[in-house]
Amino acid sequence: MVAATTVAVLGAGSWGTALGLLLARNGYAVHLWGHDPDEIAPLRRDRENRRYLAGIPFPPTLSAGTDLAEALAGADLVLAVVPSHAYGATLARLRPHMPPFAGFAWATKGLEHGSGRFLHEVTADVLGEAWPAAVISGPSFAREVALGLPTAVTVAARDTAYARRVAALLHGSNLRAYTSVDVVGVELGGAIKNVLAIAAGIADGLGFGANARAALITRGLAEMVRLGLAVGGQRETFMGLAGIGDLVLTCTDDQSRNRRFGLAIGRGETAEAAFAAIGQVVEGAVTAQEVLRLARQHQVDMPITEQVDEILHRGQHPRRAVENLLARDPKPETV
Repeated sequence: MVAATTVAVLGAGSWGTALGLLLARNGYAVHLWGHDPDEIAPLRRDRENRRYLAGIPFPPTLSAGTDLAEALAGADLVLAVVPSHAYGATLARLRPHMPPFAGFAWATKGLEHGSGRFLHEVTADVLGEAWPAAVISGPSFAREVALGLPTAVTVAARDTAYARRVAALLHGSNLRAYTSVDVVGVELGGAIKNVLAIAAGIADGLGFGANARAALITRGLAEMVRLGLAVGGQRETFMGLAGIGDLVLTCTDDQSRNRRFGLAIGRGETAEAAFAAIGQVVEGAVTAQEVLRLARQHQVDMPITEQVDEILHRGQHPRRAVENLLARDPKPETV
């Protein structure tokens, strides 16, 4: 990938828009693509994303549209920021239009719905193993990035030089981008933290207090590390931005839609009502099943994740789930 001047951002939700704003402010021409004309038309008219990031105007170098081929034409970097359930289909659509010398990156957090595959595996299947690709993750609420508040993220790629190139595009006065070669670890941290944020939200919705929240975060991190090591991730990744950093952020602040979803469930609302109130994809609700599937494949014990899955997909009452966790036999505190 040459020094990028044009970036196509696929996905015009809050996170895609925020990254588009960041890149445009960093001096690049940004084409923000969305599949729904009814969602893109107001962005073009208002020059801001009033649905998700109201009051934050688009720089002159940021455009929005629904023509995928047009958005990709001449792009030096293609950045996918779509929900995990739409990731594979989006890549299949872009493949015929992918500029031959463009790099690729994704900022989607989750696993492929239905298969539990890592998104780097999906990417390699569609674009080929040799295509330069990187994942962007870390503790980063969209509105704060869009407002230019200080943020740090991790960019992971198997090719260290390529990770540095993508990080350089994001790096600026308000955002610091670190690099890593641990693609698996960075991806897994971004997926599991959403499940654990639901658990923390449920506990708070039940009124269980700060002690319970701290315990869930700490033991949730242990689950993340256990599974991460089992699938080939590096321990230091889970001690960094893409691990504990993102976990703490998502479990403790109500900007997190996964946490808000858990709060609603803990307060007795139905999942359907919680989804409707949030109005955006709640990745952890889908990812819980896929993480649990992966854990069972590798014979890794993940009791918090298991109870979240029981609540969301098998009708378990939240209080009963907490009782199940507390009823586990005492044992030494280890990862």
